[in-house]
Amino acid sequence: MALLVYGIPSCGTVKKARAALDGARRPHTFIDFRDEPPSRAQVDAWVAKFGARAMRNTSGGSYRALGPEKESWSDTQWAEAFAADPMLIKRPIVERDGKPTIVGWNLDADEVTARLG
Repeated sequence: MALLVYGIPSCGTVKKARAALDGARRPHTFIDFRDEPPSRAQVDAWVAKFGARAMRNTSGGSYRALGPEKESWSDTQWAEAFAADPMLIKRPIVERDGKPTIVGWNLDADEVTARLG
């Protein structure tokens, strides 16, 4: 089982996720959004799985910098914005065997096993 974890290394939630994966002995590959931004096709797959609302990083500066029109954006408009600025994406995004599995993080080491098999 190949796990990919997308995010930025300084993000506290990403650190928590990686520590939980390590604690559950789940090897994973970390991909830094800043070095390797996700492709539009990848973002589209994530939005199809989670929905744009669940993927919004509402606590980040990039989100706050958007105008009030963001409240009425469609999933397609959000996907465009996510692809243009990955800092708008809630972190981490976890893929298992190439399929989006988790957005954000609130799992401990025991829950990792239940959720990721």
